[in-house]
Amino acid sequence: MQNTLSFLVAALALTGSPGPATLGLAAAGAAFGLRRSMLLMAGIVTGVLSVLALTASGLIGLVLAEPALATAVTVAAALYMLYLAYRIATAPPLSASKADVAAPGFGQGIFLGLGNPKAYAAMAALCSGFTLVPGAPWPDALLKMVLVAATVIPVNIGWSLLGVTLTRWLRNPRLGRGINIFFAVALIASVALTLRL
Repeated sequence: MQNTLSFLVAALALTGSPGPATLGLAAAGAAFGLRRSMLLMAGIVTGVLSVLALTASGLIGLVLAEPALATAVTVAAALYMLYLAYRIATAPPLSASKADVAAPGFGQGIFLGLGNPKAYAAMAALCSGFTLVPGAPWPDALLKMVLVAATVIPVNIGWSLLGVTLTRWLRNPRLGRGINIFFAVALIASVALTLRL
């Protein structure tokens, strides 16, 4: 039980700290509102849980062992993060936004979860640092997935709500544009810092 509590604390710290997915959710919440960001959030959770499954299975180790493939995956992820930052920075102020302006969706969330370098580092730490079901790798991995989901869902809701709290300031076109640009730059900076670690 103590190992499970330690795992939960570590999962909360690793998934809750600022990074591409959490900052992306805060930015989407600020730019598009909570309801319109829910599909993005569901995609991110799915992507992060997929990263955990890939890490636990050892497949990520095989991919990263091949330098050309690891570079291609890193470049693709970085390009997507730049695209998402652009979408956030150029989102219209809330007073000018129309219902037909598309918020990032489920597929984009999956790609953000799968392309998030911080997710791989966090899931590798959780997979290698804890054994919750000794001698049973698959039940151990399944329990970790359930516990990570129980952690990452409220964390992501919290980051989205943080963005939503900025909504009233976003109604001012100039201030709203500045906040969106701040989130876009923070997203790019978090990716750059993660890739350097």
